[in-house]
Amino acid sequence: MKLMKQFTRSAALVATLALSHSALAADSMDLDALLKTLEQGKVAQSAENKEREQAFMARENEQLQMLRQAEQTRNAKLQESEQLETRFEENEVKLAQLSDTLQNRMGTLKELFGVLQQEAGESANKFATSVISAQLPGRDEFMEEMAQKMGSSSKLASIEDIEKVWFELQREMTEQGKVTRFNTEVIVAGGAKENKEVLRVGAFNLIADGKYLEYNNVTDTLSELTRQPVDRYTASAQDLQQATDGFVQFALDPTGGSILGLLVQAPGTEERVHQGGTVGYVILAVGALALLIAIERFISLLIIGSKIRRQLKDDVARDDNPLGRVMKVKDQYPHVAHDTLELKLSEAILREMPKITRNLTLIKIISVVAPLLGLLGTVTGMINTFQAITLFGTGDPKLMAGGISQALVTTVLGLVVAIPTVFLYTLLNTRSKNLLLILQEQSAGLIAERSEKGA
Repeated sequence: MKLMKQFTRSAALVATLALSHSALAADSMDLDALLKTLEQGKVAQSAENKEREQAFMARENEQLQMLRQAEQTRNAKLQESEQLETRFEENEVKLAQLSDTLQNRMGTLKELFGVLQQEAGESANKFATSVISAQLPGRDEFMEEMAQKMGSSSKLASIEDIEKVWFELQREMTEQGKVTRFNTEVIVAGGAKENKEVLRVGAFNLIADGKYLEYNNVTDTLSELTRQPVDRYTASAQDLQQATDGFVQFALDPTGGSILGLLVQAPGTEERVHQGGTVGYVILAVGALALLIAIERFISLLIIGSKIRRQLKDDVARDDNPLGRVMKVKDQYPHVAHDTLELKLSEAILREMPKITRNLTLIKIISVVAPLLGLLGTVTGMINTFQAITLFGTGDPKLMAGGISQALVTTVLGLVVAIPTVFLYTLLNTRSKNLLLILQEQSAGLIAERSEKGA
């Protein structure tokens, strides 16, 4: 700013000189006036320089005063820092002395607190996953706080805290041997919450309405298992929940739910059938066809056999049974020779044979085809398995599980269909042959009778 003022004044002086020069030129170079003008400008510049020097000296004094204040402040802070450092060192010595005193006074209590910390930490983990916490929540939080408290050297356990730890451990052991009922909210299928009576079997299982429950220690909630175990387990759960006294057979999980979780993951019969895929469905359809045919043949042969046995007791031939229709051939040809009658009776028996042996061949074919279909499913499953191995390698067994499962399931389904079908075919074939044997036997008797009459 001062430079600007000086520049402005110089410019004014130059302008004045220029004007003076013009005036001198105009007034024929008035040298006296010019000299006077220069003297006035010099006097003004000297006064201005003095003012600037005085201002600079005044500011120098201010800077010196500020410097002295800063040095005083620095010296005070250094002195305070030395005092704080000395106090810190003294506190360190006192703290070390107090720590030694604390360690000496604690003595054997230190070992006790270490054991207490260990037991509280382990118990907190056990209580968090125990199904008993579904009925008695909040125990793990106290144990965890106790373990953290014992981990700090500045906090000691009180007699009340030690007694409470002992009480919780004793209560856990006591509750493990009880079968207790209590009411709480249960998350059912669909996500809705319902207040139900829950039966707790020690520290092993929780059941409600004959269904197994799962305890989630993170959300502190009970929920029904998405998949329940097979009927024999749920039936025992219903019996136990309905019982009031005595002994009841019940399938419990000693691991607190681990085995039950694996058990419910095992596929049921229906799921195993679905694993067979298209080939499995075809095998079941063929097996169902064979079963229907076998039932129809069994009923038909049973009816035919009863009618033939009734005809054996009657001398009058009837048209409602094969034996009666064969016996009528003798009446239709009363005067033919016995060899001709034999041919006529054989022809009548051959007419009755298709009705008696109908569809038995189809059952036999199904009993042979079913294992072949199972083999087809086995080959298909193994092809899928090898394709999975080719694409993804053998690092993940789950990738191969689908193909192997299909292969094994179709084989089992084929055998399940084939074995009973073979027995059914054998049974029905034997029964039909017995009926045909009766017809042949009676036919032989009729020929013998005609032969005796002819003789």
